[in-house]
Amino acid sequence: MEPETRAFQLAAMAEESGMFMVPQTVGSVLCCKCGIPMAPNAANMCIKCLRSEIDITEGLQKHAIIVHCPECETYLQPPKTRIKAQLESKELLTFCVKRLKNLNLVRLIQAEFIWTEPHSKRIKVKLRIQKEVLNGAILEQAYIVEFVQQEHMCESCSRVQANPDQWVACVQLRQHVPHRRTFFYLEQLILRHDAAAHAIKIKQMDQGIDFFFAKRSHGLKFVDFIGKVTPTRSRDDKQLVSHDTKSNNYNYKFTFSVEICPICREDLVCLPPKVSVSLGNLGPLVICTKVSNSIALLDPFTLRHCFLDAGQYWRSSFKALLSSRQLVEYIVLDVEIVSSEVNVGGSKYALADAQVARVSDFGKNDTIFNIRTHLGHLLNPGDHALGYDLYAANSNDMELEKYRGFVLPEAILIKKSYEEKRQRKRGKPRSWKLKSLNMEVDDSKGRADPGKMNTEYEVFLRDLEENPEMRFNISLYRNKEYQPSEMASITDGDDLPTVPLEELLADLDLSEEEDGDDSMKE
Repeated sequence: MEPETRAFQLAAMAEESGMFMVPQTVGSVLCCKCGIPMAPNAANMCIKCLRSEIDITEGLQKHAIIVHCPECETYLQPPKTRIKAQLESKELLTFCVKRLKNLNLVRLIQAEFIWTEPHSKRIKVKLRIQKEVLNGAILEQAYIVEFVQQEHMCESCSRVQANPDQWVACVQLRQHVPHRRTFFYLEQLILRHDAAAHAIKIKQMDQGIDFFFAKRSHGLKFVDFIGKVTPTRSRDDKQLVSHDTKSNNYNYKFTFSVEICPICREDLVCLPPKVSVSLGNLGPLVICTKVSNSIALLDPFTLRHCFLDAGQYWRSSFKALLSSRQLVEYIVLDVEIVSSEVNVGGSKYALADAQVARVSDFGKNDTIFNIRTHLGHLLNPGDHALGYDLYAANSNDMELEKYRGFVLPEAILIKKSYEEKRQRKRGKPRSWKLKSLNMEVDDSKGRADPGKMNTEYEVFLRDLEENPEMRFNISLYRNKEYQPSEMASITDGDDLPTVPLEELLADLDLSEEEDGDDSMKE
């Protein structure tokens, strides 16, 4: 407790008790320099004389130079470290204070920016410091440090400016399937986690995407990210560009070839006999229900399921028997539940016996199929569903021929179809939109069909509406141009899957609002 506070408390207690107290007065002394009366201190000098005699800022830096890259907005912290900071931010203030020498000789009390014109290339920081001077007296003083900002591009930015195609590492991402649905989803994952922030160029190829980086470490980090979200296998190679025999320096270009597993969600797979036995005689016909860093396989007739990681798949790889582009639309005539609803791998399924007929057969024949399906919890008589027509399919699969005596089912339903209800909303904008990567298109093998790309992208957007699990790892943004109407909400129906408004994010990037919504897709 301080003496003044203690004395005040004793005086208050004495006054309450009625005791007589001798009044105390603070003595004053004369300054040894100017002779004015003042409160006594350790130096016996007034503040003005003390400051005129002693300058505690002597030996401290008043001017400094900082190197700034105008392209990537980073500051150089010698020798080679780059720090990204905005003007008048905490990071920039910390960087400026650490650049000052001999600041450890004093005690820093406060630091703050003084406003300057942004184009003046000057940054002023006001520092308030304390230091012990004569006979233990502590003197406090404020002074201003001026930082001169020199514009100098960093090595990576200067390399890009000199030659934008001068890359060091290239990641070639490929998937050998006839559609691009995997890359649409992978693009959103990359945007969500900002995995391609260091890419100097992104190029869309025939069966994949090429990412170019200025450093090998950035390419390795991107390959690791892809391996965590999809089952992949990769190989790398390097090519000598130049070398200096005197300094023994070698410059290489590194190429990483990454192949994504060709099994996609909703594919019908015939497991090889060895794989089926290793998985406890699963299948042999299974459906791929989810693809992340592992492949989720479901037997639609028994609801048994398993997960294959990348190592298990590539040791005994297999291809899809039928893919999502071969789905056929069926109409459900009757449904009889066989088992109650169960939770398999985070999704709900229920076995049921169903009578279905192809929509294309209506008015032509009376062909009806009696099948077993895992969608008993979703389907009702009169609903439409998409499935694989094994009755009319001509499958020349080597793995399927190894199962002698195996009877193929006439049809396997994959998902419920909302195409008839979507006809009412055709041409109407969605209440949400997605961002997209800034990619160049490779025209060396002929320009891709834009109609096919738009159709596949529309199928991807519908999958996002129907599957909340797919929306969990990506960011959806509100569409400012969308204007809901009361009539539309009445006529659209309640069964059509949509994205809830609470899942949408507000796009707060001002630069994109000024440039327009060219980088956003609805």
